[in-house]
Amino acid sequence: MKAHWLVPVDGSAPSLRAVEYVVRQAPSATVTPTISLVNVQAALPSDITRFVSKKNVDDYHRESGEAALAQACANLEAAGIAYSKHILVGEASQAVADYAREHACTLIVMGSRGLGTVAGILLGSVTTRVVHLSELPVVVIK
Repeated sequence: MKAHWLVPVDGSAPSLRAVEYVVRQAPSATVTPTISLVNVQAALPSDITRFVSKKNVDDYHRESGEAALAQACANLEAAGIAYSKHILVGEASQAVADYAREHACTLIVMGSRGLGTVAGILLGSVTTRVVHLSELPVVVIK
């Protein structure tokens, strides 16, 4: 049986605690899991992107995503755990659920809260929406 754990990371303390959970649990797993770190960047509004080149927008998303993933990558590297990292653009909860389905993930490990906006607080957290959108088990780390 293949194990593939998806860890959404936005650079927040709860998302880094999810990475620490993976650092503690992965070595003792029955089957060594494949670890995928994912950062989801919000798409920029069209009133910005129509005046900025696609390359500049792509560079912005990549740089922001790399910054958000940096500490998580460092933590996994320090523990000697192999991983892949992916930067996606879109609505966070849908992008996480879609990635998990499309890449045959077996588990999602994520923080209970992230760096969401005030609108996110009013509409419900990304974590709550991932739990509802995904058919996979979701481990939520406080």
